[in-house]
Amino acid sequence: MTRTTMPPERSPRLWRFMSAYFDRFVRRHMNALRLARWGRPAGIAAGAPVVIYANHPAWWDAAILIVAAERLFPERESFAPIDAAMLEKYGIFRKMGAFPVDLDSARGGAQFLAAARAILAPSERVLWITAQGRFADVRARPLGLKPGVARLAEIAPEAVFLPLAVEYAFWDERGAEAFLAFGAPMRAADLRDLPRPERLARMETALTATLDRLSGDVIARDPARFETLLSGRRGVGGVYDGWRRLAAALTGRRFEPGHRDGEERRTR
Repeated sequence: MTRTTMPPERSPRLWRFMSAYFDRFVRRHMNALRLARWGRPAGIAAGAPVVIYANHPAWWDAAILIVAAERLFPERESFAPIDAAMLEKYGIFRKMGAFPVDLDSARGGAQFLAAARAILAPSERVLWITAQGRFADVRARPLGLKPGVARLAEIAPEAVFLPLAVEYAFWDERGAEAFLAFGAPMRAADLRDLPRPERLARMETALTATLDRLSGDVIARDPARFETLLSGRRGVGGVYDGWRRLAAALTGRRFEPGHRDGEERRTR
C-alpha cells in the first residue's frame, strides 16, 4: 500500500470562510442544531488525534458536521473522506480537508488508509467519518459500518475513537431540528487488541447504543434535554407572521415568532 507522507490539503482561511457560510446556511434552513446534554465529547487527551465515526442519515450531514467541528473542536484541524465522484462535483471541499475515496473500486480502502495514516500521525487533528458509507435511516439495524473504520486503530494507536449519533426531526416549528450526541470514548490501543471482526462489532454496538439513547430524547421533544449549539429562524413567515406581529403590536404584547411563543426560550 502506498503511504501518504503529508495530510490532505487544508486551507485555514477557506475553512473559516466556509464554516461561517454553513453556520448561516443551517440557521436559514433549520430551526436548531442541538447537542444532547449527556452527549458532549469527552475523554480526549491533549495531543491525541481523534476519530469521530457517525451514522449517515441525510444530505445535511456534511453541513452539520462542519458546523459541529467549528463549534466543538475549534482548535483542531478537521478532515473527512468523501466519495471521489462527489468530490469532483464539489471541488471546494478539497481545500477544507476533504480527501477522495473511490467507493466502487478495490483501491478505495488503500486510499482511505493512506490518507488516514497521514492525518492521524501524532497530532491534534480530527478525522470525521460517516462510517455507513451510504445514506441510511436512523432506525435501520444493523448499522452496517464499513470495515475500514476499524482498521484505523491499527495505524493510529494513540487515537481516541468517539461514536457520534446524528438525527433529524420536526418539532413545533417550520424548520427541522438537527440532533447530535457523542458516545463514550474508546482508546485505539484497546480496540487494536481485539480481532478485527470483534473490533468492528464493538464500535457498531457503541454507535447503536448512542443512537438509541439520542432517539429517546428526540421522541420526548424536550428542549431542556439539549444544549442549543445554533438557533435558526423561527416562525412561519409571510402573511401569517405579519398578522401575528400586527396583533401583538395592537395589544401591547411582545411578538414572538416561535410557534410556542417563547416557551423554548424559557427552558434554556
